[in-house]
Amino acid sequence: MGILNSTPDSFSDRSRFFKLDDALEQARKMINDGADWLDIGGESSGPDSQDVPLDEELQRVIPLIQKVRMESDIWISVDTWKAEVARQSLEAGADAINDVTALRGDPELAKVVKDFQVPLVIMYSKDATPRTTGQQPDYEDVMDTIKSFFRERLQFAESNGILNKQIVLDPGMGFFISGTPKYSFEIIRRISELHEFDLPLLVGPSRKSFLAGVTPGRTLNFSERDIPAAVVSSIAIWQGVSMLRFHEVEQGRLLIDTIEALKSSA
Repeated sequence: MGILNSTPDSFSDRSRFFKLDDALEQARKMINDGADWLDIGGESSGPDSQDVPLDEELQRVIPLIQKVRMESDIWISVDTWKAEVARQSLEAGADAINDVTALRGDPELAKVVKDFQVPLVIMYSKDATPRTTGQQPDYEDVMDTIKSFFRERLQFAESNGILNKQIVLDPGMGFFISGTPKYSFEIIRRISELHEFDLPLLVGPSRKSFLAGVTPGRTLNFSERDIPAAVVSSIAIWQGVSMLRFHEVEQGRLLIDTIEALKSSA
């Protein structure tokens, strides 16, 4: 899954793809680099990000989805928590919804997913709002917390007419978990525990904050986090994760191809 943020405050790509032409060119590059899926977003969710009015978010994502769909049949998800953005994105040619609030942000979003019968990514976040924070909560057992969260959210989805087979689970990473990096690493080590739900798993460690301090005595910038992201993603894929959400699609494609070569040689 290639990350394509058409926002002026994107944390890792310095908002290079805010303009439509630039975003479309990046979409083409990701497709050529081997993406199976593009995740298009028009509102940042990181710490200190700002609310985006509905009309503005629509202006950012709908023309881009339409342009990409005219050129390619690649899978497209819209990264939004707003029901109306989701509805118009699906009508414009998107295939799925990626909701960082796990259906907690807009009470009408569940109905859109039900009516269109499309896949939905449900992500764990310590914050119930569309924006995460830099807070550093501690967990007695971070995986138990995530699993309890997923059980409750899956029940909520089912009660709103969303079938289990529509759902992809994302345990969240970085500030969505905690400002304390150890919890994100623990999730990667124990990611196979989430197979109890018998649903596809997605992880998105690409350039996240928890990777910044892996080298003692320095803070890695965003591009320097690509190799640590590849390492933790390799561990996740080896444990049965189905999807990777990457900024640098070519790296993610090579990573997946290498893991598949290792598995096929066994």
